[in-house]
Amino acid sequence: MNSDKNTDLSSAREQFIRYLTENRRAHATILAYSKDIEQLVAFLSDMGKKQIIEVEKIDLDGFLKKLSTDGYTLKSLSRKINSIKTFYRFLKNQNLITTNPAAEITHPKYETKPPRILSKMEYRALRDACRSDIRTYAIVELFLQTGIRIGELANLKLIDANERELIIRPQESHPQRSIPLNKAAKAALDKWLIIRPKTNGEALFVTKTGRPLLVRNIRTTIDRYFKIAGIENAKVNDLRHTFIAHHLAAGTDLTMISQLVGHKRLATTEKYLDLIKDKAVSNLKLEEL
Repeated sequence: MNSDKNTDLSSAREQFIRYLTENRRAHATILAYSKDIEQLVAFLSDMGKKQIIEVEKIDLDGFLKKLSTDGYTLKSLSRKINSIKTFYRFLKNQNLITTNPAAEITHPKYETKPPRILSKMEYRALRDACRSDIRTYAIVELFLQTGIRIGELANLKLIDANERELIIRPQESHPQRSIPLNKAAKAALDKWLIIRPKTNGEALFVTKTGRPLLVRNIRTTIDRYFKIAGIENAKVNDLRHTFIAHHLAAGTDLTMISQLVGHKRLATTEKYLDLIKDKAVSNLKLEEL
């Protein structure tokens, strides 16, 4: 690795991203770090600072202050700080700097909102809203019945769905796993496969022209149906939260749920136990999902 102390910021950022890629960090993590550091480099460049040795803590504080002024939330600021700290630890470990200007920066305190769990009325309203849209209905059912991540759903191939289960292929740091398909999910999926556009592509969900349905396409579509169904403050990932919470409320084994949804740590699944104390969740029967 280059040890020239006069390395410019843009070059240092490229080395940082290359390092993350070589160490097989998650794609989403690399993308977030890349954008955050690119934003920082642009800010510092506007200040006339283009070499890594020119940057001081006061410059980083100025960047964070500008972000705050621009309306970034405390949660977003904390994520930016994490990117900056990771970047400067990399520079220090590679002997590109002797002093770490980010070492003294502290994360702002903010309250983390608990996962949003859809009520019976809400997920029924969502189903009703998209029932005539066979592709979207199948997607919603897979989210609700399997708890898979949006990225996993976008990566599903035709051969990954069989009569009994979904095969979730290894993705970044997540190992392969299989998830049982219940009648509701299988029925919705079968209806989609009947009308799926003919294409040589392997993707399970495709556009009208046969191209793979991307994460952003899925998110935009589900958000639109949330609005149609009158469901406020909900996101696609809340369907996954709903799957976890309702299955735990129905008495499904904690370890089994953790394995089904691909949590790396059991503690992540355990956090949902507090949510199911809510009567609106705990009184629901498993078959209603």
